[in-house]
Amino acid sequence: METIFREAARGEEGRVMDIMDQARRQMRGLGSIQWDETYPALEHIVEDIQRCIGYVLHDGRTVIAYGAVVFTGEPVYGNIKGKWLTTGVPYVVLHRLAVADEAKRQGMATRFMQEVAVLARGKGVHSFRVDTSYDNVYMQKTFAALGFSFCGEVYYTKGVRIAYEKLI
Repeated sequence: METIFREAARGEEGRVMDIMDQARRQMRGLGSIQWDETYPALEHIVEDIQRCIGYVLHDGRTVIAYGAVVFTGEPVYGNIKGKWLTTGVPYVVLHRLAVADEAKRQGMATRFMQEVAVLARGKGVHSFRVDTSYDNVYMQKTFAALGFSFCGEVYYTKGVRIAYEKLI
């Protein structure tokens, strides 16, 4: 499938929320409670797009994947229980990655993350950090397959997350 990776545009919030809802249902079906009824919400997506950190994969007809690509750091990452691979260097963070049901099992999460790495390298950033919950086995497997290293745990108000980093 030919796809384009680009910043999300105003007017795509509804489609992105459809994808978020699909992902939330899939997580529930797999026993994951990482995302609940309040997160991610429409206001998160609207804010991502306004801040120019919302990115999509588009297949020429519609958005098929979404994620927030952040270059300004993640505050909770400063208090990791464990150790990052790097310290004192800029890094990219990916939050809220979700793939539309019709594009699942086609490597779109992997493709999205590869595109984030290319974007980061283009900005001179060579560290890629992510986190997920212990019950999100799908993302844990994706991170491992892409060569991310387990670094420890980080703590959000809604719970503990497993933290990973990859040098890019």
